[in-house]
Amino acid sequence: LQSESRMFNGVEKDCPSPTEKLARKESLKVQKQNYRQEKKRAAKELSTALKDPSVIIMSNWLKIRGSLKSWTRLWCALKPGVLLIYKTPKTDHWVGTILLSACKLIERPSKKDGFCFKLYHPLDKSIWAVKGPKGENVGSITQPLPSNYLIFRAASESDGRCWMDALELALSCSSLYKLTAKAGKEGDISTTSESSHILNLLQSTALTDTELLQLNDTVLLGNHHMEHDGFSDKSEREAHDDWDAAANENGGRLTEESDVDQSDELSPGPQATAYVEQSTEEMAEAGEASQVETVSEENKGLIWSLLKQLRPGMDLSKVVLPTFILEPRSFLDKLSDYYYHADLLSQASLEESAYGRIKQVLRWYLSGFYKKPKGLKKPYNPILGETFRCCWLHPETNSCTFYIAEQVSHHPPISAFYVCNRKDGFSISGSILAKSKFYGNSLSAILDGKARLLFLSRDEEYVITMPYAHCKGILYGTMTLELGGKVTIECEKTKCVAELEFKLKPFLGGSGSVNQINGKIFVGEEVLATVDGHWDNEVFIHEKRSGQQEILWNPSPEIRSGRLKRQVVQLDQQGEFESERLWRHVTSAIMDRDQVRATQEKFVLEEAQRRDTRERGDKPWLPQLFHPHSVTSEWTYKHMDTRPWEPERCFVQFEKDGVIQTQEKSQRQHNGLSYSHSWASQQKVKLKYLLMSYSNQCARCSKEIKDIAMLEASITSIKKTQQDIQR
Repeated sequence: LQSESRMFNGVEKDCPSPTEKLARKESLKVQKQNYRQEKKRAAKELSTALKDPSVIIMSNWLKIRGSLKSWTRLWCALKPGVLLIYKTPKTDHWVGTILLSACKLIERPSKKDGFCFKLYHPLDKSIWAVKGPKGENVGSITQPLPSNYLIFRAASESDGRCWMDALELALSCSSLYKLTAKAGKEGDISTTSESSHILNLLQSTALTDTELLQLNDTVLLGNHHMEHDGFSDKSEREAHDDWDAAANENGGRLTEESDVDQSDELSPGPQATAYVEQSTEEMAEAGEASQVETVSEENKGLIWSLLKQLRPGMDLSKVVLPTFILEPRSFLDKLSDYYYHADLLSQASLEESAYGRIKQVLRWYLSGFYKKPKGLKKPYNPILGETFRCCWLHPETNSCTFYIAEQVSHHPPISAFYVCNRKDGFSISGSILAKSKFYGNSLSAILDGKARLLFLSRDEEYVITMPYAHCKGILYGTMTLELGGKVTIECEKTKCVAELEFKLKPFLGGSGSVNQINGKIFVGEEVLATVDGHWDNEVFIHEKRSGQQEILWNPSPEIRSGRLKRQVVQLDQQGEFESERLWRHVTSAIMDRDQVRATQEKFVLEEAQRRDTRERGDKPWLPQLFHPHSVTSEWTYKHMDTRPWEPERCFVQFEKDGVIQTQEKSQRQHNGLSYSHSWASQQKVKLKYLLMSYSNQCARCSKEIKDIAMLEASITSIKKTQQDIQR
């Protein structure tokens, strides 16, 4: 049929025939169907990226300035194209999502400490997404936040620069990310091999230099399975040149490396435990107020029913205590509080005089007491075979202090621990027998045992004892917790001794007599200095020879905020008998203030321990990481290494499955192992793989290849920033 011609407003136009109308209708129907499928594909792709916890470029705490000019500390997780903001790292309390495709990034000057930067919309439009990653319509309640910009503050300039580089990278990724699944016929990112490969790479942790170079060769140089079109050869050649140029700027290397000789043979790197910075912790203020517990009427009944079972002088190690007095962490975790200022021991090992060393050791010893829970709380009694591990990074020396603890006996309850930093020249080993005595209106928790501090290069050992904890006011009065007793720090080799006495508050004493401490420092028989003050506040030292007085220790807000950051193992990577995972249900119930559930969960663990004891019978328990010393019978770490650090021989110290070990330079590998591995190095290697996979999918478009070259330059900038952090 021929189309008819009609006049419309004096203009002749063709009128389509019924067949043409039907064809156009069918064509429009197909277009609408493709349109809807493309919308679903894009939405599903973005939803997958938002919901997958492994697809993260960077995450950490940042302070955000609200509309009322006050700052709020929030957890920020950076993903390709979006910045997710939560109240806590658990991602249960979503605050908001920033769409980076609409944002610009700029550094912002600031008078205060830290580093500020600003994300803003250039046209003053909203930068927020309407819904959350799980479909939330309303975010968690915080102080009001601006709609068209956000101002962030990082803890240091190095952290801020790293965030700036990562955000630039995410801004660039936001346009490339849309292309990841277009090759799939079904439009599902999870169904394409390339997309699955990307997600698998993002979930990996340890990647060697050899693997990275192999992938570089296959993705960037091979491309044998790609179709050849009019511009593919040119695009691949340009991409290869861009990557080579970026590599030459970095000394011919595209991977994260330590400063090692490139002539060394490639060998498998140490598979070290991946640590992450601890997100939250409880810390009470100094003074008596934080050591007082007001017991509710409901809990008083529980205490009275418990006291009916006790007699003065009775040992409480076999008594089941109510959960409302429990601090939600294990005693093995509690013992690690002494090492947040382990850098003081690094400084002590460098002191030339014996007196200077013991004074610095005393300063470190005092630094372990100010961290305390609010109120009268007791940590969990560890289960037999329970372990705990953590570490602290030393930015000044680029080293790491590792802490390993294990419950080696249940009756009597003995906790063994080992601390080591070979590079900074010290290690600590010891075991604690926890005893509790009931005296009527009070009870005491006695830590019977010794810690042995060893300076490796000097072969000096300092034997250290612990004070006891005293709780009074159980039957009448106010329940109060204090520290008491005499302790010593003694070095037999140098004849240096520090004696301290933790004093209990006298009956008629005021607030100034709480947490008092005094003592002396001897060298031989001579008293060189006296010490007095409060163990949770200022402690002064008086030099006998010079007559001068100075502050030996003061846990001021500046000292607290500048202490070492503890690194822990993520819950899903812990063993079944590691403290946090073992007690997770009890901790969850206590945090939810559900005492009934906490008691039930605690009973399950204790009953399982009793059942294991019955099944074991007369067979002795064999600890995993510690054994009794053949001479002293003290519990010692099986993998102890007390050799002094040799820079020309030793490469790096690391931990895997509770075993602290040192990789020597003859065994090292090109990809190295730096202490930013737990966060920065892993993220950069994952990003590099991600970008290489992008290049394989986008090689048809020269524009995207140029973007990839720009991303590689951003990665190089991140690498330089991380090297500055390590220095």
